[in-house]
Amino acid sequence: MKVIIDRFEGNFAVCEKEDEEMINIEKSKLPINSKEGDVLTIDGENITFDEEETNARRERMRKLMDSLWE
Repeated sequence: MKVIIDRFEGNFAVCEKEDEEMINIEKSKLPINSKEGDVLTIDGENITFDEEETNARRERMRKLMDSLWE
């Protein structure tokens, strides 16, 4: 399952699942240096940073923002 970190609240990362459901994940279970907007892959108890998907998502967002100013 893939999730996107939406925000941090206290000791939790509030994350959006692919079906748009929000879940809380303890910060201590996240990869080091995780930040808002990062895409994570959850496989059982294993949570990993998905660099390729995070970069692709950021690029899509950048293009969308650029198109707003044209």
